[in-house]
Amino acid sequence: MAAFPKIAIDLSQVKDGLVLEIYERQIGTLFDQEIDSSLNNEARYQLLEGHFYDYEINDPNYYLSLDSGNIVQAHKKLIHLGTIAPNIYVGTLKIPIHEKTGGIQVHTLELEVRSRKANYRDDYRDMLEFITERTTDLLLQINSPVFQKFEPDYSNNTSPEVLYQRFVFIKSIIGSSDFTEAVHRIVSNPVTTWREEEEPTDIRKIKRFSRASIQELVKGNNRTALPISHSLRQYGLESVPVKIRSARKTDSVDTPENRFIKHALETFLKLSVEINARAQKLSKGNQLEKESFQLIQDLESYLQHSLFSEISRPTTLKLNSPVLQRKEGYREVLRVWLIFDLAAKLIWEGGEDIYDGGKKDIATLYEYWLFFKLLELLQSLLAIEPEDIQNLIVLTDNGLNLKLKQGKFTPLKGVYNSSSRKFNVQFNYNRSFQGKNDYPSSGSWTTTLRPDYTLSIWPFGIDETQAEKEELIVHIHFDAKYKVENIIKFIDEDIEADLNIEKTENRKGEYKNADLLKMHAYKDAIRRSAGAYVLYPGTEKISRAGFHEIIPGLGAFPVRPSKSEDGTEQLKGFILEVINHFIDRATQREKIALKTLQVYKNKPLKEDRVDDLLPEPFGENRHLIPDETYVLIGYYKSEAHLDWIKKEWKYNFRTGTGNGSLNLDLETVSAKYLLLHTKGDKDSSRLWKIVSKGPKIFSKTELLKLKYPSTSNDFYLVISLEPITNEEFLRKSWAFKKLDKYKKGNASAFPFTASLAELVKSYK
Repeated sequence: MAAFPKIAIDLSQVKDGLVLEIYERQIGTLFDQEIDSSLNNEARYQLLEGHFYDYEINDPNYYLSLDSGNIVQAHKKLIHLGTIAPNIYVGTLKIPIHEKTGGIQVHTLELEVRSRKANYRDDYRDMLEFITERTTDLLLQINSPVFQKFEPDYSNNTSPEVLYQRFVFIKSIIGSSDFTEAVHRIVSNPVTTWREEEEPTDIRKIKRFSRASIQELVKGNNRTALPISHSLRQYGLESVPVKIRSARKTDSVDTPENRFIKHALETFLKLSVEINARAQKLSKGNQLEKESFQLIQDLESYLQHSLFSEISRPTTLKLNSPVLQRKEGYREVLRVWLIFDLAAKLIWEGGEDIYDGGKKDIATLYEYWLFFKLLELLQSLLAIEPEDIQNLIVLTDNGLNLKLKQGKFTPLKGVYNSSSRKFNVQFNYNRSFQGKNDYPSSGSWTTTLRPDYTLSIWPFGIDETQAEKEELIVHIHFDAKYKVENIIKFIDEDIEADLNIEKTENRKGEYKNADLLKMHAYKDAIRRSAGAYVLYPGTEKISRAGFHEIIPGLGAFPVRPSKSEDGTEQLKGFILEVINHFIDRATQREKIALKTLQVYKNKPLKEDRVDDLLPEPFGENRHLIPDETYVLIGYYKSEAHLDWIKKEWKYNFRTGTGNGSLNLDLETVSAKYLLLHTKGDKDSSRLWKIVSKGPKIFSKTELLKLKYPSTSNDFYLVISLEPITNEEFLRKSWAFKKLDKYKKGNASAFPFTASLAELVKSYK
């Protein structure tokens, strides 16, 4: 395919000698497809998306204009020249040409804007065909009588938009390469059958006589006399016919299966002719007329094959024929015929986003295609049937409307039931997470964000609102990026020089890794998000786990519009790991979610603030959180008791239910420090560190062996101690009587616990 630095387009049909010249700015981006353009139903002169082109009309009285998209940018003073900037537009670009004097439109220039991806034409056809198949599958799943009664209408009342949308669905199945290949297989290797044919045959060539042959031998006309010596004369037969009718077997293609194929092709042709006739009444040279005419030519070429001239019209359709259902070629045409009727009734609310007016928005189509791919994948893995799936297709005045549109929220909810856990699963398309909602409501921390797809999972038995408030829901986001070439280079780009170049480009407004950064934004800004992943038509899988489990994480999965290897196996493996992760009730993610709820559930109070000097939380003090670190406040009876504590580095509490016994709650068992006081103390500086993992039971005998001063109980709870070494706690005295749990009088000797945050506020 040759590229040209400049092309000259003859506009003599507008005015003699009028020429439009287009110049490329980057080498290899401007093409003249005079031969191949008609094969793909494209305009002859072709540009490449994302590039800029200069143009000039040789007569200043004519100029180009295009209202939408700022694609045509005329010079401010010389409007007959300017720039064409197709940006992300792909498809047939129709640019009006106006005459400056009267301001009237005199011609429409057609330019083809090609995608930078070489295989985009195949991708476009394959994705449209897949969407049609999945949509018709959904229709077959919906057992509503209204869908069986509705018939497509191609009258003059049908709008051009609706007509074109229906045609796109039809063309995606009968204009596909698979359908073409199926017809070629049939005509090159058709099913045949043996038929008996009767014809006059010289009696001397008959080797075997049937009952009918014998009767004709006796009674047939055009007879010749037998020789006198012939043995048949003794039976009274004096003559025989010169020729009699005999049966012979021939190989025939006029089978019920071939009759069906001919009938199907004629049905497709009839509908295409009807659509073309309607299209001819619309604007001259419209896209529908061109594409339907091309399809008519293809179908007529099939039917002109000599095979179909030997095939009669069907009397019945044997759809249960093993040949139709199993033989290559036949089964593909049968499948198309079965979904054809439904495809002819379909319109698509979001279709104008991808093919309106000849546009081929391949990136948006990829987004729609991925919706059905993900839905298909989730249905197969989770064994769920979303409750809202029938709402995807609704009956309208124009037909059966596929309600799938970019930017429109589409939720599909189901319930997954494993052997040990049951949870809600909601597959969201274009869900917006609002940025104005305060915690703990759902939404984003900052601005409103809208991922392409969000998989939300939460326990069965509660609604989504409660799950959000209790940190029980998890969101996993996916974004479709058809035009991403190689996302792995952004992950590996950590060289200092590359970062400097990137920063310079950012100042110019160029963000090469914007797709990757958006994944970070989804994961970090949307509350309760456990992952964000790019879906792109590449080959490299990237998965970065945040900690030790499959989620939270970031990454990318290659999903390609291919009928053989679309890459969904890697995505399938990931989702299976996620399912297995949610079945496990003891994950680290569950623990983090609970801790998050406990920390953020209540608003901190001013009186909870801790400004006092404390050891820094690192090393052995890493656990030191003031309001979650507990201190036991104990009582010693005498100096002898205190001396024993200092010598043995132990402290004992009473057991049982009597006064002064220790209450073994979580705070007491997990206490990290011990503060001792005695009778008459108003404050105390006697602080020890508790090193035992909870109290141990000592008997009275065991304590006496350790020379404990006096015992009155049979059993005691004993903890092990060591000196305080933290400088922040040395030479400090605490007014323990100010603590909330301290009791006066005889109860002042009873042990109790307080948090370190409470204790440090009692610094004397």
